Amino acid sequence: MCLRDGRVVVVTRLRPADAGELGQALLDSDRETLYRRFCGPPPKVTPGLLAHLTELDFDRRYALVARDEAGEGVAIARYEATSEPGVAEIAVVVKPGWRQVGLASALVTKLAEAASRHGFREFTATYLADNRAVADLLDLAGARQVIADGIADAVVRLSSPSPEKPSTVD
Repeated sequence: MCLRDGRVVVVTRLRPADAGELGQALLDSDRETLYRRFCGPPPKVTPGLLAHLTELDFDRRYALVARDEAGEGVAIARYEATSEPGVAEIAVVVKPGWRQVGLASALVTKLAEAASRHGFREFTATYLADNRAVADLLDLAGARQVIADGIADAVVRLSSPSPEKPSTVD
């Protein structure tokens, strides 16, 4: 996939073999990125956490990783089913040097296509209300957003799957 600035990424499903790289990325990430991703302090990186994040069924729990031309992960996007039927929570994290080039939008689009095919009708997202990049992304997707105590909750209605357009990563 070619981004707005001309850089190329390859998007694939996140696999258990990616656990080590993901763990290192969590340990190496800057504090602000982690704080914004987890809306507070990040969880402790443990083998159990990494297994939870990378051992997916690609139905109710689905994740994509974007890699640069050298094969290094630069972004992850995921959804996880909630207890409400047809609803999944979405989360995206993009390395600082890869932001504002359309990567998060492209990953969310791919996730939405996969989620629709798997019977989901809505995404929910929780984020820090001052995170303008996330708010703008969700605004573009037509999200309904509610802000309270510095935390924003958003709901995005997914479009129906189009049978003639299969995903390249599903």
